[in-house]
Amino acid sequence: MTARGDASLLARIAQLPEPYRRTLLERLDDDDIDMLATDWEFRARAGQTWPELVSGKRGSTWLMLAGRGYGKTRAGAEWVRTIAETVPGARIALIGATLDEARRVLVEGTSGLLNIGEESLRPRYYPARRLLKWPATGACAILYSGESPDGLRGPEHHAAWGDELAKWLHPDDTLANLRMGLRLGRHPRLLLTTTPRPIRAIKELLSDPDVTVSRGATGENTALPSSFRHAMARRYGGTRLGRQELDGELIEDLEGALWSRPKLESLRISAAPEDLKRVVVAVDPPAGGTGAGAAECGIVVAGIDDAECAYVLADRSVAGPPHVWAAQVAAAYDAYDADRVVAEINQGGDMVEATLRAAEAGLPVLRVRATRGKVARAEPVAALYERDRVRHVGPLPELEDQLCGLILGGGYEGPGRSPDRADALVWALTELMLGPAKGRPQIRSV
Repeated sequence: MTARGDASLLARIAQLPEPYRRTLLERLDDDDIDMLATDWEFRARAGQTWPELVSGKRGSTWLMLAGRGYGKTRAGAEWVRTIAETVPGARIALIGATLDEARRVLVEGTSGLLNIGEESLRPRYYPARRLLKWPATGACAILYSGESPDGLRGPEHHAAWGDELAKWLHPDDTLANLRMGLRLGRHPRLLLTTTPRPIRAIKELLSDPDVTVSRGATGENTALPSSFRHAMARRYGGTRLGRQELDGELIEDLEGALWSRPKLESLRISAAPEDLKRVVVAVDPPAGGTGAGAAECGIVVAGIDDAECAYVLADRSVAGPPHVWAAQVAAAYDAYDADRVVAEINQGGDMVEATLRAAEAGLPVLRVRATRGKVARAEPVAALYERDRVRHVGPLPELEDQLCGLILGGGYEGPGRSPDRADALVWALTELMLGPAKGRPQIRSV
């Protein structure tokens, strides 16, 4: 992760030789000092401020592709705050991956709109109406979700901030409806902040000459603890995961991968049928320790209907000691009314089943043992996708990143040390569609 020379004015002052810094600060009064400490224009790095766009370009769009912890949320919130405090009556759209995420991150988060700027000018929040209102200017912001494109069909806005576009369930339709409603004022504007993933919507934005793109890396945010930045660089620096999640690079699909993102996108649906004949929870227990950097326990929920089409319902994977992942498995089993738990026992043997039963005594556990490598086991499951016999319900970004890292006839080149989520998916779909229990009726509830 290399710095990109966009240090904030405040940081540049701090880097001055001590005599120059003292001379500068002695010329400032108390109000100036307070402004240096709190005003966003002084604290923001170059990549966190609205780029200079061609004047008069209708619907100007800024795409901020940056790593985790770069400061995307703070930049977006400060951008919205500036518009709300300077444009009387402005109408602003706030779009998150879900309404809950929009509320938790864009509104109530540490860097959210309720916690930045001068306290007397902060907006009032009306949760039931999904509305923020700035009393001083009459500006308002309304929350929307990337799960519901039709929510943006009709409303008009002066500006919009969409966060984590790569996680939206319907990015193409949501963006289309949003842009059609950006028609208030002389120069409507759109800001999209996201960690990059090679989905079609992001690729199209990158190829659009009317979109200004800024990029940033986690390591550029000197407000993060240096121990965290160094640990992330040491652990993930140079890896595909680090390049995407920390450096903010758009990593394309690997040549020879068993799964491709366009194919996965084509198989995505918003909801599964209610009358699935079977549901299983598959578990790939982690190998090794449980400390920092330990592998996750892959936990995937999948079902199958009478037409022999499978549905990947949820990715409940979690890092932690055995009692943590066992409780997660039990919770998923109950939440999805599953008929059995499929558990790989290569790592832990009898301990795996004992741990699961300690979490919930009545769990019906099917023990499976891997006799082939992860990629070899995944190949027949990938063939089911090629025949359009599997659907993904909602966004499953971490799971799909791992699927796209499994290489035909080779190894694993995706994020993390091991494709635990992908392996759990393989066990689930093998049980439902390829295993000896295929087609066997199960009693899911009494």
